[in-house]
Amino acid sequence: MASYLSSSSSPNSDPISLLQNCTNPKHLTQIHAKLIKSTNISYTQNHIIGTKLLRLYSSYGNLNYATSVFNLMNSPPTFTWNLIIRAHTINGFSRKSVVLFNLMICDGVSPDKFTFPFVLKACAGIRSVEKGKEVHGFAIKTGYYSRDLFVKNTLLDMYLKCGELGYARKVFDEMSVRNVVSWTTMVSGLVAVGEVDSARGLFDQMHERNVVSWSAMINGYVASGRPQEAFELFAEMQEEGVIPNEFTLVMLLRACTELGSLRLGTWVHEYALKNGFKLGAYLGTALVDMYSKCGSLDEARKVFNTMEERSLATWNSMISSLGVHGCGEEALSLFEQMIQQHVMPDAITFAGVLSACVQTNQVNEGLRYFSYMIGKCGIVPVLEHYVYMFELWRRANEMVEIRYLKGDWTWDKTKVVMESLGTDVMDEATHQRAN
Repeated sequence: MASYLSSSSSPNSDPISLLQNCTNPKHLTQIHAKLIKSTNISYTQNHIIGTKLLRLYSSYGNLNYATSVFNLMNSPPTFTWNLIIRAHTINGFSRKSVVLFNLMICDGVSPDKFTFPFVLKACAGIRSVEKGKEVHGFAIKTGYYSRDLFVKNTLLDMYLKCGELGYARKVFDEMSVRNVVSWTTMVSGLVAVGEVDSARGLFDQMHERNVVSWSAMINGYVASGRPQEAFELFAEMQEEGVIPNEFTLVMLLRACTELGSLRLGTWVHEYALKNGFKLGAYLGTALVDMYSKCGSLDEARKVFNTMEERSLATWNSMISSLGVHGCGEEALSLFEQMIQQHVMPDAITFAGVLSACVQTNQVNEGLRYFSYMIGKCGIVPVLEHYVYMFELWRRANEMVEIRYLKGDWTWDKTKVVMESLGTDVMDEATHQRAN
């Protein structure tokens, strides 16, 4: 690593060339250190060098260094402000993006057509419709709202994500020109609030429809419990020669689950393989879930075992599937395998694990996993976890163990759980509490 600068640079090396040839974060920090030590190169004055540094740090997700570079730059131009605002937005720090936009305006720097989309996405990210309206007004004042379709599309998306359907319709209706993104954004927004028939009406008016448009509408039918219409629309999509993407197939698999149709689910699986889709974490997990819920645990196992990439959702789906199908021991064994592969479990994982303990009547194991969940993983138990624990103790006639929980769970909530298990449990718990 140390040889990177010595072999590729001399004391007078062009810093821009060094930055252009940078290949990883460690190289970048070395170049940055060289620039700081240099007496004849000042990235605080040279906006080109400073902006390149900022862009690279942002691309590696190092916002602390990116912000540090930005703060040292003298009078950064609009392009540089856009970079730092965008970096915070795409890395999930939308609130900071809005603060930076405010500072930009206070410093007298004029926004351009790229600034508004970044800020509006940040407003959508924190669901701040009031700030979004303020930015909307600013876009009108500066003329970008009337002449830039990208700004309008982002405004449309912001209002829809903030649940302001009325404002979204107004923006959509004011568009003299709409592209496929405009139409698809509106269709997706209507689907999100359950207005599936209105979404279909807009969808049918579209002159141009891409795979995202079709998938959004298919998703609408699946989400609203109309799986048959999802498949009918997919048939139309195929007739028009539009090639589905992974999201489309996942929606169809969910439709198969709704219909309880193993035959259709198998067809979607075969279609995916025949058309070159790889069973990655997203599609593979959907297949595991579909096969399990449609009654074919063996096929779910086969898919899981052939997947090269598995997400936490994949493990959760398989563990839960094994439990539901009466294979509690196998579910617990799979959980141990998951831990050995350094996959961090979540609350959903432990719901599946505790369910498997209930199914196999493993009280001690259930206690161990419950303690592991709280102590090692830092997961706060929810109602479902407590239901499984009470059920374990109820079966083993060990209601005295309720005291183990009462320190972290209020008595009123405890009563709700136990009432769901039956009056005999409630009576015994009340007796234990009295003693």
